Amino acid sequence: MNIGSDNDELMSEINVTPFVDVMLVLLIIFMVAAPMMVQGVNVDLPKASIKPLKTNQENLVVSIDIERKVYINNQVVNVEYLAEQLIEIMGDLDTKSVYLRADKRVPYGIVINVVSKIKHAGVDSIGMITIPDDDKEN
Repeated sequence: MNIGSDNDELMSEINVTPFVDVMLVLLIIFMVAAPMMVQGVNVDLPKASIKPLKTNQENLVVSIDIERKVYINNQVVNVEYLAEQLIEIMGDLDTKSVYLRADKRVPYGIVINVVSKIKHAGVDSIGMITIPDDDKEN
């Protein structure tokens, strides 16, 4: 509104300064928070030349890092109790599937031991998470 003028017209300009201030604060928050939203354990995955599977549900991920620590999603678990933990987590789920992420430098025997524990938990299917190979050798 115009103050101190004789005409009674309303001012129709929008003050965008508060809007810009809020947007800049949100931008900074997202820039800081985005790197923290990466899920999972830091694992150097092997490459594979297969097409990725499409899925529409949250999946249970078992990870093995270079230090041979085993994780269920982001929680460290003892390998000896992995089967019991998976049985407890999966409970009465209809489809019992687990995805395995193993660092490519972890010895094969360690990976097979973890796969064995997963199968002892009654898991129906185990998927392996890899990085798509860019070299198309067909």
